[in-house]
Amino acid sequence: MGLKLTREGYEKLREELDYLSSTKRREITKAIERARAHGDLRENAEYDSAKNEQGLVEKRIAELTEMLSSAAILNEEIDSSKVYLGARVQMHDMVNNKKLQYMIVSKEEAQLREGKISIESPVGKALLGKSVGDIVEITIPAGTLEYKIEKIER
Repeated sequence: MGLKLTREGYEKLREELDYLSSTKRREITKAIERARAHGDLRENAEYDSAKNEQGLVEKRIAELTEMLSSAAILNEEIDSSKVYLGARVQMHDMVNNKKLQYMIVSKEEAQLREGKISIESPVGKALLGKSVGDIVEITIPAGTLEYKIEKIER
């Protein structure tokens, strides 16, 4: 079974691949051509830098191509009464008396600043399969978290 992604995550990776495959490749090719025009390539830092960037971009293109070729977009017909990959979960932090909302995503999509946490993180693992009203205790290196699930939505 391949990588499971939300539709949004799949599209974001697809856009990155399209950008790298077209626009970024052309930019790097032009940079290499400019650097070659400067003469001796053995001591040309601009050329070395462009070739290094080209290698990194080609590696990322290969990674994205592999990921997307085996990726599955989450089935929209999921039991939404329990926390699942792709769900938005509203919770009450019982320790700090705060409201929180996270979207449970694959590790490739995780962006904590955007409220997207990995299904492989301690919080993501603990929430998976839980229902509204459940109180979840999660042990993390900094201590213990205690959340009450208030709402689950797509």
